[in-house]
Amino acid sequence: MRPSLTSYRSEIESELARIRDAGHYRTLKVVESPQGGLVRTREGVKLNFCSNDYLGLANHPRIRSAAISALDQYGLGSGASQLVCGRSRAHASLEERLCEFSRRDRAILFSTGYQANLSVTTVLSGGRDGDIFEDRLNHASLIDGAILSRSRLHRYKHQDVSSLEEMLSMSAHKTKLVLTDTVFSMDGDIAPLNDIAAISNKLGALLCVDDAHALGVLGDGGRGALEEYKLSQDTVPIMVGTFGKALGCFGAFAAGPDPIIEMLIQKARPFIYTTALPASICAAAEAALDLLQEEAWRREELFDRIKYLRDCAQAISLPLGASTTPIQPLIVGSAKDACTLSDRLYDDGILVTAIRPPTVPRGTSRLRITLSASHSRGQIDSLIAALLRQRKFWQS
Repeated sequence: MRPSLTSYRSEIESELARIRDAGHYRTLKVVESPQGGLVRTREGVKLNFCSNDYLGLANHPRIRSAAISALDQYGLGSGASQLVCGRSRAHASLEERLCEFSRRDRAILFSTGYQANLSVTTVLSGGRDGDIFEDRLNHASLIDGAILSRSRLHRYKHQDVSSLEEMLSMSAHKTKLVLTDTVFSMDGDIAPLNDIAAISNKLGALLCVDDAHALGVLGDGGRGALEEYKLSQDTVPIMVGTFGKALGCFGAFAAGPDPIIEMLIQKARPFIYTTALPASICAAAEAALDLLQEEAWRREELFDRIKYLRDCAQAISLPLGASTTPIQPLIVGSAKDACTLSDRLYDDGILVTAIRPPTVPRGTSRLRITLSASHSRGQIDSLIAALLRQRKFWQS
């Protein structure tokens, strides 16, 4: 007998109740202002410590101006996928700039970082005849891509190079793909990239990295983690980067050797069947790359704020994770406590979202504090003072 709509609704409501009881229920907050160290919400102005706008570029007047100029030239919608008629000169110009910036042969744009990772994983894995090896704490898009690829997925222990080497050495498949975040999005720590690259090359695996949270932050000129660790295209063939974090825009790209990028164009379903980015976004991202080179002080300010927060945290024994990046996790433990702490801070004028399973492992729910060049030291002082008022949630 076919289930009734009433039956479906009952099952859905029961599942929603279970999610609420577990402390995993998510709600949508509305921001009524541009991104920045301060944002306006329906409940008033809040100090914003959960944005990925690491360099404070999301509302930069030159980026807005570039988008408006392209809007006047190309209009709003791109009209179709890049392979149909959605590719403008703005798309080609940004790709050319990304090749120079990333020091790789070729780049291709995607509408989101999620789609870029799905594309790389599904196209380069070898399907049922391939093995994929991923850090256990990789971003969900890399995990989902591996599942969709139909390859066999092996998840090695977080940052454990010996675990990766053991798994790789046991693979009998010709196609072996290693995937890792460079900066892990929930812990802020950095993958041991040199060791991963050495093992991948030794055991004949293709290495791809997701540089989303390092691009614009690490490396000479903000070129990312691969530049930071002097890893060339020969050593790490594929990198994925996004524009929606340190560059303050939207969209993503993959960069690497010409044949691999051409293969993505020919076979990546998220690329082939998705409407292209608006040209205005491409122009904005190119302007952000210019600013990244011209305003190096933004990265200097960012790392000053990171050091200042960690010094303040040490002074009050606030147990932040071992991160040197803008992502500074405060592990609380239970999902309910993390949510309560987030709510208390929000009432105190500070926006820091609680991160819970399945985004992070059970028992490691946290506040994911993120810093920006747009924050002042005084604003960090306000965060520290508010956390002190709620010390019962984080003191052991």
